[in-house]
Amino acid sequence: MAGSLIEIDREVASSSATITLTGIDSTYNVYRVVASNIVPASDSQALRIRVGTSGTPDSDSEYDMAFKVFESNSGISNHGEVNQTSWRGVTYGTGTNEAGNLLIHCFNFSNSSNFSYITLEENTFTNSAHLASFNGGAVHSVNEANDSISFHMASGNIASGEFILFGLKK
Repeated sequence: MAGSLIEIDREVASSSATITLTGIDSTYNVYRVVASNIVPASDSQALRIRVGTSGTPDSDSEYDMAFKVFESNSGISNHGEVNQTSWRGVTYGTGTNEAGNLLIHCFNFSNSSNFSYITLEENTFTNSAHLASFNGGAVHSVNEANDSISFHMASGNIASGEFILFGLKK
């Protein structure tokens, strides 16, 4: 895998309302987002994810997802959401050691004749001392080319975190 990840964009949150990673085009078939040490400005906030056109996040009601939730204190459950205004991730807290991390793979983003898809792996350690993890997939069910992916909290800002967009070498 050495040399197969090409860094495209890197953003560091510092009380940021939105983090937008740009530079997605037809150069690569698959893009990867790696984010680490994500902390919300206010406690108990779910991360929200949107695709973007011309660098502007799309807020239409065309976001669908299916995922498994793994929680060390309550087991495994299935979830699905349709016709939302964003994809959602795990709920993050502001306590000691509550930072979260995620890995996303982006497919078909530059193809205007197809939907944009992602796979998502995300986890955080909560203040009630348990691990929470999402694993699943999602689709933005609009035939359009998307050139960015953005992140925001359900309410409030992203206090900190590093977000990196890579292209996967063909």
